[in-house]
Amino acid sequence: MTRTTPSDASAHTPLEPRGWAVGGTLFAGVMLLVEGVLGALEGIAALAKDDVYARVGDYVYKFNLTAWGWIHLVLGVLLAVVGWGLLSGPRPWARVPALMLASLSLVAHFLYLPYQPWWALIGIALSVFVIAALASDWRPETR
Repeated sequence: MTRTTPSDASAHTPLEPRGWAVGGTLFAGVMLLVEGVLGALEGIAALAKDDVYARVGDYVYKFNLTAWGWIHLVLGVLLAVVGWGLLSGPRPWARVPALMLASLSLVAHFLYLPYQPWWALIGIALSVFVIAALASDWRPETR
């Protein structure tokens, strides 16, 4: 009776990180940091001057621009801190908040559609990738 062994390509267990997932986690950290800085700048711009962004049509979820400014500023700072935590080495404390904040960022970008439709769609896409990258590289020691 011959014994079959799995090939090297499929020898990893489900808990071992795959190459694209590790690269995806690095990219997710960079995107969280960049999106956080841009979100903070976007929030500052909205707080500094109320006529920076124009609303496109009428929308069910209405916030004034000052409220959006504070939402983007606070969320941006939190995203940048968690992105830095992911980039500065294996920080178990950063993974769960990164998933939660990326989810909040996705929702915030959806609600921000009438103000900046293209930027909101790009933010939604980036948040989805960040969530997928962080969830695919989930290991017990990172919880």
